[in-house]
Formats: sequence, structure tokens, C-alpha cells
Amino acid sequence: MTAVRPASAGTVTYETLLARARGGELGPDPAGLRVAVAFTTRQAVRHDGRGTGYRNEVLGLRVGAAVGSCAVEPGATAAGVVEECAGAGVDRLLDHPLEPVRVAALDAYLMHVAPHTPAHGARPVRVPAGTSLEKSRARARAVVGLLDLPPGATVLVVGVVNSLLEALRARRLAYVPCDFTGGVTEWGEAVAGDALAEAHRCDALLVSGMTLGNGTFEPLRRHALEHGKQLVMFAQSGSAVLPRLLGHGVSAVCAEPYPFFWLDGGPSTLHLYQGGVR
Repeated sequence: MTAVRPASAGTVTYETLLARARGGELGPDPAGLRVAVAFTTRQAVRHDGRGTGYRNEVLGLRVGAAVGSCAVEPGATAAGVVEECAGAGVDRLLDHPLEPVRVAALDAYLMHVAPHTPAHGARPVRVPAGTSLEKSRARARAVVGLLDLPPGATVLVVGVVNSLLEALRARRLAYVPCDFTGGVTEWGEAVAGDALAEAHRCDALLVSGMTLGNGTFEPLRRHALEHGKQLVMFAQSGSAVLPRLLGHGVSAVCAEPYPFFWLDGGPSTLHLYQGGVR
């Protein structure tokens, strides 16, 4: 099983990354960078052959060639936020009162500084062209492949994606599905609403990057660090943020910057991180 670095005085958190970015410690002064384009992407999904569907809404901020992203609850983007972000300095958005704006701004800044390339520690994995379900399953296999667990182990899944649960079942791994929205999985399993309350009975954590934007990530990171558990992130939100936390509670990241696999039927690329970034 993959070892997880113990907590230390030098542990990096999302908040310390945010503070260092504001101070220009991770790259150029953010006051000198501006968001050229701000947008939201809204999606509703019901794959062929699946009995349930879901919705996504993602805030995107473009800085140079980089797009930073943070998912929000559908319909939650406040009126005027996109217009407010367009043309704004990155420094101002790193201090924005809304957490999803801060996450997307930090994501764009860090991807501008260190894009997802092998030189920065990323291992590219190609998702072949296909239907929405075929691409979803291909991504799920890549994500679940980052878990180093024996059959029979139990995984806390935060942010229920049925293809991920299907891939865990194929590995003979048990799971506890968790999501704010509750409900049931494709197989009729109840979805818990409080992930941290379920974490103690799980051997590893498989967590959506969306937790950065809704404030639930940090308690899960601390739990993984304190209990020596693997924490694997599947990240459309904060894809450039979470690799910076490898070894600080996060053990692996499947980073997927915009445009996401579900936006196009052609081939797309995932960026897998294990170990550390450079």
C-alpha cells in the first residue's frame, strides 16, 4: 500500500497555497495578470443504458493560455459574477468573497505558472474518442487505477459518479458513496450526505475536486493525513491546485483541465500525478 507522509509543521494546505500565490511566492505577481475570459459551463447528463442522470455547472477563468475551473451547485453562480471576473486582476480574484471564484483563480494562476506536462510531474493518459458513457468509463478506470488497495478494501467516494463506482466494483472494492445531493446510486445504494462521518470506516478516500469549492476538502485531507489513508482526487475543479498537495494528505491526482471529457466526443487527455510536482 502507498505510504502517506505524516503531518509536519511544513504541511501545505489549500489556504497556504492561496496565501503564497497572493504574495507572488509561487510565480509572477498576480497583480500583473488579468482574467481575459470568464464563463460558466452547464451540463445535464443521462448516459444511454443508465437509469439516473446528473447536472454540472463549472465556473471557468482564463489567464493567458490557462483555464482555471471550479464546479458549483447547478444554478448557484450569482448574477453578475462572470461579468465581474472578466478583465479583473488575478490578485483581486484570489481575495474574492466567493470560494469558487478563489479556487478557479488559483487554479488558473497555477496552471499558467506550471501547466500539466511531464516536466512538471504529470503523466498524460489519452481517453479515446467515443460516446459519453465510453469516455466516462475510460476516465473512471484511470482514476480508480490510482488506488493501491487489495480486493475487499472499502473506499469513501465523495462526489458520486456511477462510472467510478462501476470501476471500483470491477476491482472488487467496496465503497461508501457520499454526495451533498443524497439519493441513490445506479444500483439502488443509498448515498450518504456527510462524508467525514463515514470516513472512519473506509480504508481510502476517492474525492472530487469540487470539494475545494464547497469547503469540504480540508477536513477530508486532514483525516487522510492523520490516519495514513490514501486520498486520491479526481479533479476537474482545481486540477492545477491539488497536485501541489501531494504528500500533504493527497496521495494521487487525476487532473482534468478544461475542456472536460464530457464536452466532446473526440479524444481527450487526463494528467495523472503521484509523488510530487516540479
